[in-house]
Amino acid sequence: MTTVLNTTIRPDVLHGRGAVSNAVGRFEKQTRVLLDDGWGSSGQPSRAKASGRATNKTNVPTVIADDGWDDGWRADDDAPPPIRTEVITDATRTIITRNQSPDISFDQSINPYRGCEHGCIYCFARPSHAYLGMSPGVDCESRLFAKPNAAALLAKELSAPGYVPKTIAMGTNTDPYQPLEKKMRITRSILEVLRDFRHPVAIVTKSPLILRDLDILSEMAAMGLAKAALSITTLDRHLARTMEPRAGTPSRRLQAIQGLSDAGVPAGVMFAPAIPALNDHEMEAVLTAAADHGARSAGYVLLRLPLEIKDLFREWLEVNAPDRARHVMALVRQMRGGKDYDANWNARMTGTGAYAQVMARRFHMAVRRLGLNRPSSPLAVHRFRRPPRLGDQLALF
Repeated sequence: MTTVLNTTIRPDVLHGRGAVSNAVGRFEKQTRVLLDDGWGSSGQPSRAKASGRATNKTNVPTVIADDGWDDGWRADDDAPPPIRTEVITDATRTIITRNQSPDISFDQSINPYRGCEHGCIYCFARPSHAYLGMSPGVDCESRLFAKPNAAALLAKELSAPGYVPKTIAMGTNTDPYQPLEKKMRITRSILEVLRDFRHPVAIVTKSPLILRDLDILSEMAAMGLAKAALSITTLDRHLARTMEPRAGTPSRRLQAIQGLSDAGVPAGVMFAPAIPALNDHEMEAVLTAAADHGARSAGYVLLRLPLEIKDLFREWLEVNAPDRARHVMALVRQMRGGKDYDANWNARMTGTGAYAQVMARRFHMAVRRLGLNRPSSPLAVHRFRRPPRLGDQLALF
């Protein structure tokens, strides 16, 4: 079935960039015919009912498995426009990305995909698609790069004689459990390698699909090798559907926290991004709901609008929150030293100024009250081992 969006084109903003006025092709001057991708008019994927028990090899808690296919949206929810997804093979030669940023808590990360079907309007990683000659708008949501050889590359890199194990972060530049993962299972294959090498991993996602991999994650968590966090920006279904059109509902993300916690996987919540005058008033409510569902830790990040994102987000505001658009952006600039974005280390995550200080104070008071700031043990890097390969003498024992 072919669907054509009825979009009002405003010539004054049709300069190749637009979150709404050029919604079909965002960043492209021509509209695009969109094809039904099989999700149906409700915007929901087909559900595969499955139940079972997680593998219990190391005395991990036995739980009823939730395969994560239900994203929580109902037929009466407003569905996002259907898009045709193009998957491009990323023939990368390495899989571990390393960074030395002083305000980031991890040294190395893995991104199984480039681009993300969730379509979060505020995503700071959208400009990475521009470096590939594509649009940070709809291309970032529909022209996706997959790394099907990620597991083999990872095993090779972890086996290198000079490799020094440090926690690997997933979900840093693209969601490892976006809808494409249901079919490609690249994230799961990466987790299988990390489990075999007893290598620690920390995951951030917006998707309940993470529950599909509880068998691996619970086994790793029992050895102190895994933790995960769900990113929840709002408890308002309408706002979530508008800002994050193809991500799971807030309630399903809370259920994912509960499922992880029940399986023995340390679970946390990320209130990210915090957007002044749009969702920041929900900070305490989101943290409370997460704590009620088993979260042990919490974090937050202020809205980041680097490069092209500021134009996408500003136009989205004008259409979806016209009564607050100017106020939101005024507060953003107040927290960014008079600019839409400040990329300086130690300021880009939380901002500066009075409003930023109040936001930080509110967060710290809430996590202290809810017990989300309790110290936790670091992941067990010392358990790392290179599994014997076929033909090795140790494989005989």
